[in-house]
Amino acid sequence: MKVMIAYPPLKSEKGTPLLGQNRQFQWFHSPTYIYPMVPASAATLLKENGYEVVWSDGIAEDWTYEEFLEHVRQEKPDLIAMETKTPVVKQHWHIISDLKQLSTVNYQPLTVLFGDHVTALPEESMRNSKVDFVLTGGDYDFLLLNLCNYLSSSSLSARNLLTVNCQPSTKNLLTPNSQPPTCSLEPGIWYRYNGQIRNTGHFELNHDLNSLPFIDRDLTKWRLYAYKNGNYKRTPGTYIMSGRDCWHREKGGCTFCAWTLLYPKFRVRKVDNVLDEIGQFIERYKIREIMDDTGTFPTGPWLEKFCQGMIERGYNKKVVIDCNMRFGALSYEEYKLMKKASFRLLLFGLESGNQETLNKVNKGLTLEQIEESCKLASEAGLDPHITVMFGYPWETDEKVKKTVDFARYLMRKGYASTLQATIVIPYPGTSLFEECKKNGWLKTVEWTRYDMREPVMKTPVGDEKIKEAVQSLYKVAFHPEFVVRRILNVRSFEDIKFLGRAFLKVGGHLLDFKNSQSKRC
Repeated sequence: MKVMIAYPPLKSEKGTPLLGQNRQFQWFHSPTYIYPMVPASAATLLKENGYEVVWSDGIAEDWTYEEFLEHVRQEKPDLIAMETKTPVVKQHWHIISDLKQLSTVNYQPLTVLFGDHVTALPEESMRNSKVDFVLTGGDYDFLLLNLCNYLSSSSLSARNLLTVNCQPSTKNLLTPNSQPPTCSLEPGIWYRYNGQIRNTGHFELNHDLNSLPFIDRDLTKWRLYAYKNGNYKRTPGTYIMSGRDCWHREKGGCTFCAWTLLYPKFRVRKVDNVLDEIGQFIERYKIREIMDDTGTFPTGPWLEKFCQGMIERGYNKKVVIDCNMRFGALSYEEYKLMKKASFRLLLFGLESGNQETLNKVNKGLTLEQIEESCKLASEAGLDPHITVMFGYPWETDEKVKKTVDFARYLMRKGYASTLQATIVIPYPGTSLFEECKKNGWLKTVEWTRYDMREPVMKTPVGDEKIKEAVQSLYKVAFHPEFVVRRILNVRSFEDIKFLGRAFLKVGGHLLDFKNSQSKRC
């Protein structure tokens, strides 16, 4: 069986879609590509188990849609698997219809969707598109292998199964009395059977992450994602995941995070397993910067052992590490150890400068912890990056201004090095979405508008003021105090190049939230 992991081109006047391996969807004027870790793991796992795999990221390849369809015609994969998210799920429904039209007497492709949106609303896509299978939960690398094993072990071919799954009006070849495949489907898979939509129950996160092979970076064309990424100071860079996904999930997780659906519990790989993978990057691919995309990097004894391993193996002299971290989780001594182990960028979710909002979205933080963590990490020689969101239904003009002032203060003082400002979106399935439905806060359930370009929740603040707040934060990059501080921190030509790229990114973000760009597509 030939399997294609695909990201079809999604063209829009809004820019380039940030889709793969991203917790929140945005259109960017300045293209950014995040290495899609779990899909890449799926591709590698399938190859290791004897399947022919085709990696087809039409977004990162900058293909036209016709070029993508021609690529599919040439490759003729038996199964095409795609990640989707809320703002583009309808586009994927249309793409699946186009893929089905490629069918001939000798070729009929099966299609699969996975991701947080279809995990929240799997039946929606089954009813509104011709998709054959929906994989729910975050371990869709394991589930995709299980599905392929199921199809391969069946006495019927994948193409015959397509007749059952996609054309319920035709005579079913697989009846309740048919001999079933020797492999059973795992929990978490939605499918069609005898004209009905069925599923195998709620997904289970009981897979051993240490059993996964190291991702085949050549198979998954890692260089497509090695340069156009604003996080990297050094290139080429790549991504890893030490765990899935955030240990704050144990306390309920943030109410707005869509990945609470994929990973309701936190799991982590063994330290030596992660270090061995990093060693492979250094020796085989000459990677210079690594972003660990675990929702929150492991702390405590795991972190200490990892840092000591980086130092003992000498990796800290060859590569720098970036990661997601939570405010209030580490001491100054731990930040210093991370710096010694060659950590550079720490991504922190600030989200708001109002304590009420932090409490309501279950951040489990105080404003004092945020400022102190930023300050300590910066003093330890690390580069804190903060993410800020606007558009909460309970925040007034005064509270929006408080967030702007607090974030600008952290930037001007040098406690935070970089920032990202966006509009908060209540993704389906999240606690925030359910709260919106309960309180009548939703302005629309037109999914294409859930792309962080406009507020989709009713707020006491006008839409234009929310966009102005986002823009005002990016404009801190031009504040004299911030500019002087950044210039004084320049130590190499590489720093100068990074600053240049950062200012270009800021310009792109200002365009992203320009009022004229809020027109619906």
